[in-house]
Amino acid sequence: MNSKAILSFLEQLTQNNNKEWFQENKATYEKLRQEFIDFINKLIPAIAEFDNNIKHISAKDCLFRIYRDVRFSKDKTPYKNNFGAYIAANGKNSRSAGYYFHIEPAGSMLAGGIYLPPPDVLKLVRSEIYYNMVAYKKIINDKLFLKQFGSVEGEKLVHAPKDFPKDFADIDILKYKSYTIIHKLSNIQVLSTNLFEETINIFKAMHPINSFFNKALEKCLN
Repeated sequence: MNSKAILSFLEQLTQNNNKEWFQENKATYEKLRQEFIDFINKLIPAIAEFDNNIKHISAKDCLFRIYRDVRFSKDKTPYKNNFGAYIAANGKNSRSAGYYFHIEPAGSMLAGGIYLPPPDVLKLVRSEIYYNMVAYKKIINDKLFLKQFGSVEGEKLVHAPKDFPKDFADIDILKYKSYTIIHKLSNIQVLSTNLFEETINIFKAMHPINSFFNKALEKCLN
């Protein structure tokens, strides 16, 4: 994957986010998009070696469109300034925890976990944590987890979530609306010849928490 060309294209797109410029440079976009697809198709079998849920999908199941939905947004710029793919069972629209690969000038990242799930999924995740708090804490306090991700991120409720005891010792952990983990990538890392290997190492470090969440979601995903 020509990461340098992708970052350059996205930087130019950020400065020229309009249909005229994009149409003039669409051939370049299509070429770089295919390189991104090839990279994701290379990642999928490597992830499947430690996460069996991934093996039956392809990059095209996982890629997000570059076109923005501006219908309900104050920002009317028509294009995203990033390439992104969510590698999970059933692809980008999956309700399961997966592996997100995101290239953006000065904003690239690798992410995992559960992002803004619907209420039924969120309740299952919270219940899994509630009944298996020791196992969950072991995952998020692991040295490798702390080194690569720091902590779980996500907006939180002010009060205890419904159907859980307010006096529960770890009630703050159940207040999350999302349970996401993020590993930021610098432009230098994106341009590195070791990008593929580094990505797989980070995704492998995500697997325990993704597996924990997906265990909770087995009933609603089947």
